[in-house]
Amino acid sequence: MIHDIALYLVDTIGALGYFGIFALMFLESTFFPFPSEAIIIPAGYLAFQGKMDLSLIILIGTLGSVAGAIFNYYFAIIFGRKFLLKYGKYFFVSPETLDKLEKFFAKHGEISTFNGRLIPAIRQLISLPAGLARMDMFKFIIYSALGAGIWVVVLSLIGYFIGSNQELVSQYLTKVTLITLLLIGVSSYIYWLKKR
Repeated sequence: MIHDIALYLVDTIGALGYFGIFALMFLESTFFPFPSEAIIIPAGYLAFQGKMDLSLIILIGTLGSVAGAIFNYYFAIIFGRKFLLKYGKYFFVSPETLDKLEKFFAKHGEISTFNGRLIPAIRQLISLPAGLARMDMFKFIIYSALGAGIWVVVLSLIGYFIGSNQELVSQYLTKVTLITLLLIGVSSYIYWLKKR
């Protein structure tokens, strides 16, 4: 069953091509709950088969991810603050909490954006507080691209080297996620020490 799903994903990504990778990674970085693992790992396996170019997968996957992040950033600027000020009390977000969030992001936006792009389930949402805090756009794009790029490289290489073995993919993905979270913890601690 898992093998059939994997083959279906490989065939689908192969049919969609590079534009499909961009579009799906764009969606993955917005509100659409579509895992990047289901896009980039099959693409990496296609690169192993010689049907796609690994460097283009990494470039286009990263660009799609950053484009989705920019969409969320502007969505938060246009709708976020008004919405939260009006309905935030129903989600336990007071105007004071919103002010604190904006101040925190103004001060620590770079490390938060970079780390957030590497954490599952957070990477889609990290652009929203960045937009609310009106984080400098150039810095936002740079740190989003760095975080997204690292994740896309990791997934591409997993697909390239072990993409045909779904059991190994699952094992390695779990290990990579845990190592990434550990590195995020270490980098955040170093950042905190420097800020002190």
